[in-house]
Amino acid sequence: MARRQKGLNFYKKRRKINTEVVQEIWNWVFCIAVSILLAGVCVFAFGLKTSIIGVSMEPNLYNGQEVFINRFIYQIKSPKSGDVVAFLPNGNQHTHSYVKRVVGVPGEHIQIREGKLYINGIETDENYDKIADAGIAQHEITLGVDEYFLLGDNVNSSEDSRSGSIGSVKRENILGKAWFKTAAKNSALGFVE
Repeated sequence: MARRQKGLNFYKKRRKINTEVVQEIWNWVFCIAVSILLAGVCVFAFGLKTSIIGVSMEPNLYNGQEVFINRFIYQIKSPKSGDVVAFLPNGNQHTHSYVKRVVGVPGEHIQIREGKLYINGIETDENYDKIADAGIAQHEITLGVDEYFLLGDNVNSSEDSRSGSIGSVKRENILGKAWFKTAAKNSALGFVE
């Protein structure tokens, strides 16, 4: 007859590791790692990261704020009015990319008169302040087949298509559409409007 020991027992029973639980944890870790890897590949293959320089896009985008650019979207469709895009001025590969809003698309007639933006002779209802300097848009500009007219949201502090050094932007110089932006004070992401 086996004698039962009474009192304290300092020997713990060894628990067996449940292989199903370990396998489930491993599957989750693997899936998360693959997802992060695929997200990274997608961002590097289809995206681009740039920083806003200056105050030309305030209040929507701020100086120093990082913006992720979707380079793939304009391979399947064209930029449209209202899109925020990144471009290289005059195709210069040795300069930083500019970020501006599309206000005129191919075939449209653009003019700035008395501080107001006119597209095809009709005053726009954009929320721009009175435009102090019409630049080259003081005379009507007709956009070519692959040309776009871009303005900064903070129009009176922006170097954009009104400037003779930039002018209308050719489609081939547009890098892509602004996609996500980092928050001004922390690293949270938000969509660009």
